[in-house]
Amino acid sequence: MNLSRRSLLASGAAAAAAAAAPVAARAAGGNAARFSLGYAPHEGSFASRGDRLEQIAYAADQGFIAWEDNEAAGRSIAEQTAMARALRQRGMTMGVFVASMPRWGDFRPQLGGDDDADRAAFLADIRASIEVAKRLNAKWMTVVPGFLDRRLPLEIQTGRIVDTMRRAAEIVEPHGLVMVMEPLNTLVNHPGVFLRTVPQGFAVAKGVDSPAVKVLADLYHEQIQAGNLIATMDTCWDEIAYLQFGDNPGRDEPGTGEINYRNVVRWLRARNFAGVIGMEHGNSVDGRTGEERLVAAYRAIDAA
Repeated sequence: MNLSRRSLLASGAAAAAAAAAPVAARAAGGNAARFSLGYAPHEGSFASRGDRLEQIAYAADQGFIAWEDNEAAGRSIAEQTAMARALRQRGMTMGVFVASMPRWGDFRPQLGGDDDADRAAFLADIRASIEVAKRLNAKWMTVVPGFLDRRLPLEIQTGRIVDTMRRAAEIVEPHGLVMVMEPLNTLVNHPGVFLRTVPQGFAVAKGVDSPAVKVLADLYHEQIQAGNLIATMDTCWDEIAYLQFGDNPGRDEPGTGEINYRNVVRWLRARNFAGVIGMEHGNSVDGRTGEERLVAAYRAIDAA
């Protein structure tokens, strides 16, 4: 998160076939082969190409089939509607938007703490996000379940967060929406957050036991916090509903750091993954050169 950011339409069978042969389908209105997985750029990925809608059009022409927008809930209704229309016209899937984000300056909310007001405000955010999701034609919304209360045992906080997420699931489940909880690293970017690893998110999701509460596996954060990415995803897979890529160090496109995203893509294909993969990172080089390098990086891993 913290970027000005952002479901795959292809079937699992198509993804598996893509592993063996070049993708023949063409992006609507474009001249590039469609990517075989649902990599989702965000506003800023192609900043030199114009405004948000022009960036969506450019992304579609490059073969991208999804889009992500963390800040969508804060945009005007007209902007939300225009973005949804642009994605629909280009056959692109809307990825996550942020439904509830911590207040980084004062380390709130503490959903596992003693203050019921924090939990009430979180649930209000979730209720407000339903209409946003409908306007965007979005299925997934990101939630970050706040900060640790250092005065309370972790087990008590975990129980309270499971209970809060169950209450949130009751709000969104009738609408077919999925809240994806994002673990964030505490070593570089987000000290003090409650949810720090994918296995911890897995435990909370299992406790909630709802199709409306799953885990967002941001591999940049997980690499910093714990590593062992493919084994971790394999163990936690039935509670992971959404992925985000970003290399480490630097949080730029695949190929700029230590994560072997070609192997990750091979593993996802073997799993017949048919969801969205948010490009939750910056570009290592500014301007159009960097944008071209970004597309090339995803072509390289998509060919794995």
